Amino acid sequence: MSNVTGSTSKLPRLSLASLGALPADVKRPRYDRSAVSAGILHIGLGAFCRGHLATYTDQILEAGARDWGIIGVDLMSPAIRAALKPQDCLYTVLTREDGVDHFQVVGSMLDAMATSDQLRDVLDLAVRPEIRIVTLTVTEKGYCQDAAIGTLDETHPMIRADLANPTAPCSAPGLLTEAIRLRRAAGVPPFTVLVCDNLAQNGIKVRRIVTRFATLRDPELGRFIEDNISFPCTMVDRITPATQDADRAAVAAGIGLEDAWPVVCEPFRQWVIEDRFALGRPKWEDAGAVMVDDVHPFELMKLRCLNGAHSTLAYLSVVAGIETIADAMADPLLPKVIRSLWDNDLIPTLPPVPGTDVAAYTVALEGRFRNPGVRHKTLQISSDGSQKLPPRLLEPALDRIKAGASPKAIPLAVAAWMRFLLGVNEQGQTYAISDPFAERLTTIAKNGNRNAKQMVAGLFAVEDIFFPELAANEAFRSGVESYLESLLTHGVKQTLTDFLKTA
Repeated sequence: MSNVTGSTSKLPRLSLASLGALPADVKRPRYDRSAVSAGILHIGLGAFCRGHLATYTDQILEAGARDWGIIGVDLMSPAIRAALKPQDCLYTVLTREDGVDHFQVVGSMLDAMATSDQLRDVLDLAVRPEIRIVTLTVTEKGYCQDAAIGTLDETHPMIRADLANPTAPCSAPGLLTEAIRLRRAAGVPPFTVLVCDNLAQNGIKVRRIVTRFATLRDPELGRFIEDNISFPCTMVDRITPATQDADRAAVAAGIGLEDAWPVVCEPFRQWVIEDRFALGRPKWEDAGAVMVDDVHPFELMKLRCLNGAHSTLAYLSVVAGIETIADAMADPLLPKVIRSLWDNDLIPTLPPVPGTDVAAYTVALEGRFRNPGVRHKTLQISSDGSQKLPPRLLEPALDRIKAGASPKAIPLAVAAWMRFLLGVNEQGQTYAISDPFAERLTTIAKNGNRNAKQMVAGLFAVEDIFFPELAANEAFRSGVESYLESLLTHGVKQTLTDFLKTA
């Protein structure tokens, strides 16, 4: 997200007091927010939760629920809190489609907090009996995991710090564990933990991570979490790019009020949730969510088909100097590469998805990716590749190999990520690598001296990312080396042209 900047707007600020000034066609809360109490504590107060979880919950409040308001907590910075509090935590969701802007003011976020200076208040809130669900959107890296095997990274600096000082946690696993401990000590029944991040089997994985952290801290507490805390899996889907100043200007023009931190979304949204809540839940199905017994087929479809394609587009595009996903889909070659990725490498790895034609899902994805109103920057999507590559691309590559097939486009995507790690595009422009392993990975890439074989050998040796079985596969290694050599020598356009001749 861009930083909140000092406002030069002469417009009134969005707030409860100014709601009446909104144009008639702007949706806004019609319920009495003063009558709504908080039932959900949300960790990770970024754009995605406010464009997804909060919009579903807003509809439930609109329908009459009064005990499922959200209090949002940011682990990273008080910036979003500073933007939202003067607005009574109201904000605008801007959706764009076919050149038309639609505005909705969302009221389900009742308060915004930050652990940087409100940790005790956040923990006190987590103990309250009325808080029955804790939801999270902290990104893949926010769980301090070893991404290649989906377990707690016990060497992570934040984990080490939290184990040394467990009552003042700074990590998501540490915060959840301390909140559960305090709640148990107070005799309050356990809340449900609902993970809304792009992790395969996200509830299962985060349960494993939190249980391990708690066990390292106190084996009895680890057993309590293992036996008593529900972690349903979910699949969440809505493209939500980082908010830019141009978006703030568009919102101000559209609603006639200043909104310091609106959210921009595509119109599409989807939420599939395993229905396992210990203390009840909002009737999210009334807002379009799908409640199921097993979310895995849905999340695998989304994680691989949407997120895997996004990552592939991002790395090739950043290197080629293409700024947004919509721009990438206007390229004559990139959509054909993505079609090959879906048809040859990803769709064949998916189990049947109830009620879903996966091929049709990918056709719909093409349309979503092409939406020019949603400026989803490829550099934003390129972040945290060490966490994203294993579930999005490396696991399906290994699945194809185990099935006796050879992945066709995934070696190209992995090569593009390796070329991306050099930090300079084909126009000679530099860019920052945002990744928890950035220093380690960029050092390996640059020490490869633009020698494909050397770079692949160094990066394949990073077992935090590459499964040994995949790294040892000669055909896969050879494919990555070949594409990386082409990207280094001939560039993206020629590499894609040559790829499509054989795809």
